[in-house]
Amino acid sequence: MKVLLEARDLHVSYGAIKALQGFSLSLNEREIVSVIGANGAGKSTFMSAVMGMVKCDRGEVFLDGKKLPPKSFLVVQGGLSLAPEGRKVFAPLTVLENLEIGAFSRAGHGDVKKDMEWVFSLFPRLKERVRQHAGTLSGGEQQMLAIGRALMARPRVLLLDEPSLGLAPIIIRDIFAELKRINEEGVSILLVEQNARQALLLSRRTYVLQTGRLLKEGLSKDLLTDPEIKAAYLGTKGK
Repeated sequence: MKVLLEARDLHVSYGAIKALQGFSLSLNEREIVSVIGANGAGKSTFMSAVMGMVKCDRGEVFLDGKKLPPKSFLVVQGGLSLAPEGRKVFAPLTVLENLEIGAFSRAGHGDVKKDMEWVFSLFPRLKERVRQHAGTLSGGEQQMLAIGRALMARPRVLLLDEPSLGLAPIIIRDIFAELKRINEEGVSILLVEQNARQALLLSRRTYVLQTGRLLKEGLSKDLLTDPEIKAAYLGTKGK
């Protein structure tokens, strides 16, 4: 497999707090990779660092072997797009307007209408509510919109920060099924998720973060049966 995205030795601090301490990760073409860990492990900081939203004390991020620029809008133009934690849709705007904003970085490149129809095929509820203000959508619908908005940038790598947060199990199941479909259509996915079981079931490989450092990495199917991971993150005793 060809490495598409690579983060090397990332260090990020918030004052005296070391949020990331030498974390490295690779993502291959057409692969789903997850990052799991407890609250405060540094997962969201890692995503922000990849997207150029926080400054790294040390370390670099590469796409196709080329160093990513430090500005977020340039990162998006380069082929990465983020569906952020908490969804952060533009509440006063309609579903359609949110999706159009997602395509803003393309500035006339490609068929925006075609991609919007693809998003609607993934999440039919968005098409039903296309003229509805985003702030009036349910939590699950807002998460669909956040993912759809990120896809409108036509990314090579889709970054997802806690997509299951605050959602009912049946909605989580539906959204994760569509994430698999998105990946099958050629989009590589980097997933940060506190719901470790869902992340391990969806992804091919997983990195485990603990207080900003790599605790363990490996094939997700192996980590599902790892006694340490089962005890710490899956709510079952290691055997």
